[in-house]
Amino acid sequence: MLFLYLKALHVIFIVTWFAGLFYIIRIFIYQTEANTRTEPERSILINEYKRNSRRLWFGITWPSAVLTLILGVSLLWEMPYFLEQPYMHVKLGMVFLLYVYHFICHSIYKQLQADVYRYSSQKLRVWNEVATIFLVGIVFIIILKSTLNMVWGLVGLMIFTLVLLLAIRIYKKIREGNGE
Repeated sequence: MLFLYLKALHVIFIVTWFAGLFYIIRIFIYQTEANTRTEPERSILINEYKRNSRRLWFGITWPSAVLTLILGVSLLWEMPYFLEQPYMHVKLGMVFLLYVYHFICHSIYKQLQADVYRYSSQKLRVWNEVATIFLVGIVFIIILKSTLNMVWGLVGLMIFTLVLLLAIRIYKKIREGNGE
């Protein structure tokens, strides 16, 4: 029974973590675009985006990432045979990369809080889709579990990634056509 409670909480904090990861980049995009505005609009918007990103990052995203990790380790502690399964090694590898993504987002957060704008809003839009790719990959791996299904899942993930990148390009052309 403990396992099921841990699993439920793990899933809840995965959801809130991903919600934070998805939204933080949107705020980064808006802040980057606000940086091109004229005063006083620029300062007003940037201060608001900094405040919102700080609240989201430290109030939701970081706590959710930490609780996801603690609960995930607790699940493996309760059911160590999961570590004998090949699919779990692939999943844990993707989770490791997701934490790398999280730390890179933290670096971007710190830069924007210091008014350092290293990335265009277009690059941040592409970066935003990386979390989506991780989400799709991890869900398919954990649900499908078999090696053959994982191969097809990874092929599907690559196709999904290409479709996302194509959609971003199309969206950019539409925005440029509308003068945004």
